[in-house]
Amino acid sequence: MPCDWSHITLPPETTIRETLLNLDQNSMQIVLVADPDGRLLGTVTDGDLRRALLRGATLDSRVEQAMNRQPCTGRQDESPLVWRQRMQQKSLRHLPILDRQGRLLDLIHDREERRQQWSNPVVLMLGGLGMRLRPLTRKVPKPMLMVGDKPILETILEHVAEQGFNRFYFCINYLGEMIQNHFGDGSRWGVQIEYIEEKQRLGTAGALGLLEKPFEEDFLVMNGDLLTKVDLGALLSFHREHAHQATVCVREHQQQVPYGVMEMGGTRITQLVEKPVYRYFVNAGIYALSPETLRLIPNNKSYDMPQLLNELITRQQAVGGFPLTEYWLDIGRLPDFKQAQADFDLHFSRIDPEEKAYA
Repeated sequence: MPCDWSHITLPPETTIRETLLNLDQNSMQIVLVADPDGRLLGTVTDGDLRRALLRGATLDSRVEQAMNRQPCTGRQDESPLVWRQRMQQKSLRHLPILDRQGRLLDLIHDREERRQQWSNPVVLMLGGLGMRLRPLTRKVPKPMLMVGDKPILETILEHVAEQGFNRFYFCINYLGEMIQNHFGDGSRWGVQIEYIEEKQRLGTAGALGLLEKPFEEDFLVMNGDLLTKVDLGALLSFHREHAHQATVCVREHQQQVPYGVMEMGGTRITQLVEKPVYRYFVNAGIYALSPETLRLIPNNKSYDMPQLLNELITRQQAVGGFPLTEYWLDIGRLPDFKQAQADFDLHFSRIDPEEKAYA
């Protein structure tokens, strides 16, 4: 089906940050990069941007560093039947149509939604004390704090379920009965919820050692104090594509040193860098794990996710990073909780996708 593609066509000097904003605001899931004469230079999807960030690009890099320079296209002199066959053969949702000079004439878009249903389990870690959010968490567990018109955990559950996941495991400890009373077996949300009750606090991964029956397929683990729009299906696909034992969602963090930094060689200054900005990837608290990783987790002992990841690395098992480009907020402190209240309507209220904005 032809569509209006003018609003998703960007020049090559557009930044990755601006491209993400465009992708998030439009429902097309693609951006076209063209020169001033309208010639197609490349296409950009969410996956292209994540791969560019892993290669070292930043949010301020030009989008031409991330674009697919050889996209599949259709020609003006071809039949629409040929276009549709090409899309079906290559499992494409979009096909740019070009004239003989390579200028954009149209974009064919398959609007049919094919939301995949995932059988992979989703484990939510909900047992923390929430000490940094006191006094709010004296009588309420952190995942049950109200953000917008519902508990944090309900927003997480709805977002994950909307992506086609329906098997949930809630790991509970502190005031866990409040969580269990609210969510029950999950039938209100069309999902199945099983509870793993920690008799003692077992860290960020230890509750996985309490599973009565180990998982037989890749599974997701997520902290229960996160508000995020992460595409979990894309995370699982990335995990499988790269044959990782563990894949960690990572978030870009930049830190500027407010002074001139002296680089030294012995007693001599070799270079002065004025107020440099250092770029890191930080752990976002969302993981895709292969079932074999469960063998490393001790039974009923405190064990944290960094321990598991370091153990895998020591054993030379593949541990990968999946860059988060979507909205993400760790509600760990009172300022974060206030920020979540301000962000909720923008990112999680029931509005048309065309009205969303990237943060």
